[in-house]
Amino acid sequence: MTTTLQTTEPRFFTEEQYLAMEETAEYKSEYLDGEIIPMTGGSTNHNRITGNVYIALKLALPEQEYDVFIGDVRPWIQKVRLYTYPDVMVFFGEPEYRNNRTDRITNPQAIVEVLSKSTKNYDRSDKFSFYKTLPSFREYILIDQTKIKVEQYSKTENKRWLYSEYDEEDTALVFNFFEVEVPLSDVYKKVNFEQVEQEDSQNEE
Repeated sequence: MTTTLQTTEPRFFTEEQYLAMEETAEYKSEYLDGEIIPMTGGSTNHNRITGNVYIALKLALPEQEYDVFIGDVRPWIQKVRLYTYPDVMVFFGEPEYRNNRTDRITNPQAIVEVLSKSTKNYDRSDKFSFYKTLPSFREYILIDQTKIKVEQYSKTENKRWLYSEYDEEDTALVFNFFEVEVPLSDVYKKVNFEQVEQEDSQNEE
C-alpha cells in the first residue's frame, strides 16, 4: 500500500493584496517579499514597556523636530520588500510616505523592539539586517521583557554599528541619535517579571 504525501505550496501575495487584507484582518501580519507572516499576540509587560518608551520619548523630544509612532504605522523596506510593525519608531524632520499613505513610512531613524521568546532571534538577526538597508536608519534598541536588559546598536559616522548594553535599573538608556536619556526605571515602570512565565505559557508572543 502506497501513501502519497501532499505538501501545501506557500502562497504568494502582491503588496496590494496584503494591504487590502490587513485593513480587515483581526490580527496583524508582516509582509516579506510576497509572503504573509502572522504576528503573535503581545503580553501585558510587552505593552507596558512599549508604552513607557513611547511616553518618555514624546515628552523628551521637541514636537517641532521629531515624530514618535507606535502601533499601526508600518515601515516599508524596499530592498527586501518588507512591511512590519516595530514597537516604537522615531523620525527627525518629516516622515516620508510610500504612495502618499500615512500608515506606510520609508525613513525611520530609530526603531525600538521589545523582545519575546518567539521573536528575539529574528529581531536580533534577520530583522536587524533588513532595517540596516534603510538609508535613514541610525539606532536600534532591543528591550528584554523578562529581565532588566537593554541592547543598543548605534550607527557611527564611518558606518559601523556600536553596541552598548544596559542591565542596571539605576542607569539610563542614552539615545545617541537624538541625545535623550531615558532611565531604565521609566522603561520598566510597572513591569512585573513574576508574570512573565505565566503570560508566555498562555499567550506566546
